[in-house]
Amino acid sequence: MTRLIVALALLVTSALATAEVYSYVDKEGNRVFTDRPTAGNAKAVDIKPGNVLPTPTVPQTAPPSPPAQVRRVFYTSLNIDSPAPEATVRGGGDVTVTVSSEPAILPGHAYRVLLDGSPAGQPNAVASIALTNIDRGTHQLAVEIINQAGEVMLQSKAQPLFVHRTSLSQKRRIHPCQKDDYGVRPECPLADKPPEPRKRILGVF
Repeated sequence: MTRLIVALALLVTSALATAEVYSYVDKEGNRVFTDRPTAGNAKAVDIKPGNVLPTPTVPQTAPPSPPAQVRRVFYTSLNIDSPAPEATVRGGGDVTVTVSSEPAILPGHAYRVLLDGSPAGQPNAVASIALTNIDRGTHQLAVEIINQAGEVMLQSKAQPLFVHRTSLSQKRRIHPCQKDDYGVRPECPLADKPPEPRKRILGVF
């Protein structure tokens, strides 16, 4: 029986190529399938075509795009051009800090001045930042470059800055207080205003 099944499978496979299959009974009474009608009693076998399934189409997917290259900027230098190290500022404590960097400041970045390690003034893309009303004494001045997220890209070395402010007494000596200055000028407080001279009333005799 096994022999018959194997023979049938082989003939069916061959039939797909030749489309002609014959069957007959041999002398021993066995059913034989062949593609050659050699026997006298061989008859053609009508084999119905089998179901043919189409080959599934594999969708073509585009290769993944390489990740976008993020350009990271590296500043090679950052300097304070003005004031010079150990410069002395006199007057009301106002100073303009001028800086330069290599490369020049890029869009979205800004210069920020540090006074004694703390931000002073407003970050600005312009290389000239004004500081006002700095207290008298010795300070450490530095500058840094920040990006849009506030991250520090580069910071310069700190340098000393001396601020000499004119005291109120010095201002009074330079510009003495007049009667109408008391309570108006900071160096002329109302408490220091001298008393008005008393008017003498002369009796009538």
